[in-house]
Amino acid sequence: MRRARLRTPGGVVSGRYKEGVVTTQDAEYVVGQDGELTYPCSPSALYCVGRNFAETLDQMNYERPDEPDFFIKPPASLVGHDDSIWYPDWTNELTYAGELVAVIGEQCHDIAVGDVPDVVDGYTIMNDVDALDQQGRTARKAFDTSGPLGPWVETDIDPHGIDMTTTINGEERQAANTELMLFDPHEIVAYLSRRFTLRPGDAIAFGSPANPGTIEPGDRIEITYEGIGTLSNTVATSENDA
Repeated sequence: MRRARLRTPGGVVSGRYKEGVVTTQDAEYVVGQDGELTYPCSPSALYCVGRNFAETLDQMNYERPDEPDFFIKPPASLVGHDDSIWYPDWTNELTYAGELVAVIGEQCHDIAVGDVPDVVDGYTIMNDVDALDQQGRTARKAFDTSGPLGPWVETDIDPHGIDMTTTINGEERQAANTELMLFDPHEIVAYLSRRFTLRPGDAIAFGSPANPGTIEPGDRIEITYEGIGTLSNTVATSENDA
């Protein structure tokens, strides 16, 4: 099942998504007519794991971590499917990275790896936008619109062995499978739960495959994960356009 959030003139509504319609307990909303999709969960934090694919480590000359290497994006970074990504005027090197994301379904702390499927509501997609020429991860990755998320949460999927691709203006830039992760999704969720109380709606991104690259104003980024769907966003030239 797919769960989505729709931004309408009356506010954001949540419900089941199917064939362009979001169905809530009270009504049906047609996407594009009654509103537009927005990010599919409302996290207190977006936990992001880096350096989780061996080919990425080789490409970026990173050392292999002994345990998951993570950082946090704030809720202010989030935008939804088809929303624009702001190209800040204080960077000259904006990059994309297509990532699988778990959405937590119930509050939990210090859970075992085997119990992770019980606390994860489903999976979605993130573009980990990075102003690579800035100093420190927070400056690079935590600004407005740096966390496109969506288009929906797929609740009926195993995150292991999923193919993914990222295209820029129709040209394939990334292609990989989640089996190539150094730490698998269940391990990462359990690891983070030992440090943080995870709350419903919190999101955990599992890192990018090789070939994260630069983007420019006007570029269209499409990130597809098998069994989930495609997250699409366009880079805007100014914050007012995002």
